[in-house]
Amino acid sequence: MFKTIILYIASLFILYLVIKNAVKNGINRSKMGQFLEEKFQANKKAFILR
Repeated sequence: MFKTIILYIASLFILYLVIKNAVKNGINRSKMGQFLEEKFQANKKAFILR
């Protein structure tokens, strides 16, 4: 019983990591994600130069 609970929790954690990385990479590689990254990088550089 105890091993089953530990295995279930470990499986959920691994599934969480896989989904998190898939969503993060999907957003970063999309055209909208690239546009937002460029926009915020430009704002960050302008803020640093002030």
